[in-house]
Amino acid sequence: MKKLSLKVVQLLSKKRLKISLAESCTGGLLASSLTSISGSSKIFTLGLITYSNQAKINILKVPKKTIKKYGAVSYETCLSMVKNLNKISKTNISVSITGIAGPSGGTKKKPVGLVYVGIKKGNKTIVNKYLFKFKKRSLIQNESVKKALSLILFFIK
Repeated sequence: MKKLSLKVVQLLSKKRLKISLAESCTGGLLASSLTSISGSSKIFTLGLITYSNQAKINILKVPKKTIKKYGAVSYETCLSMVKNLNKISKTNISVSITGIAGPSGGTKKKPVGLVYVGIKKGNKTIVNKYLFKFKKRSLIQNESVKKALSLILFFIK
């Protein structure tokens, strides 16, 4: 993960781009992976850990009805998180992560390991869905961060 984080920080620096993050199931791990790299202060603007539904609603302005209808772990919520984060932070790139890291909390429809990663750059926004097969919390969180870092690299190249 360190190599990916380094690549992201270097590429964002080179392109003079700023990034903001809204994390849920990763609890700040993505922010930590970026800020552990020297020089990250040039690219890192804002990191929010909106772990509760209340934080998603109050801070990121995710509509209450979106969470009620689709759940906190959904394409719709992840999309709303990243779009609203972008409005708040006014950064070049915004990233949101929401998912079920386990080991409990999963259902048949939304199993442990289900994670959504959203990214917005300019007027281009995507949300990717991942389903990690491992049941260990730390593995799901680490894989989520790796996917997010890879997505950021893909988006800015």
